[in-house]
Amino acid sequence: MSCFPDTSFLCALYRTQVNSARADQYMTGLSGSLGVSSLLLLEFRQSVRLQIRLHLNDRSKGFPQTEGQQMLNDFQIDLNAGLLTTIPVDWAAVHQRAEALSAAHTISSGHRLADILHVATALHLGVAEFLTFDSNQKKLAQAEGLRVPV
Repeated sequence: MSCFPDTSFLCALYRTQVNSARADQYMTGLSGSLGVSSLLLLEFRQSVRLQIRLHLNDRSKGFPQTEGQQMLNDFQIDLNAGLLTTIPVDWAAVHQRAEALSAAHTISSGHRLADILHVATALHLGVAEFLTFDSNQKKLAQAEGLRVPV
């Protein structure tokens, strides 16, 4: 496994947005499946469900339930087909790495816990590339020596 994505990358794959063409292009050039963690699976699904809820309460926010459900269905189809593969992770080791990242970077740069956990997971897995469209998370990944090709 040479790369690890975050939620922004997955969202660009499963919902048309400004970065979708770049995400699709990366996936076209990827040999093998894209590794994901159980945390990433949870965060992606939670994010989609929250956008559905936001839209139900205010149609100017989020996206419709039919669109969100299609995203979740397409995501599950890709998991079942092996285009995405859940990678086992030693969460105690990832948490230890995340604590070090938090101590080193959060006060100066400001990072969300989920973002720190995704970068810590990538480092724990020993990948060379981190796939994100989040500019702050990109800075964290690069500060830790990961290449961000998208």
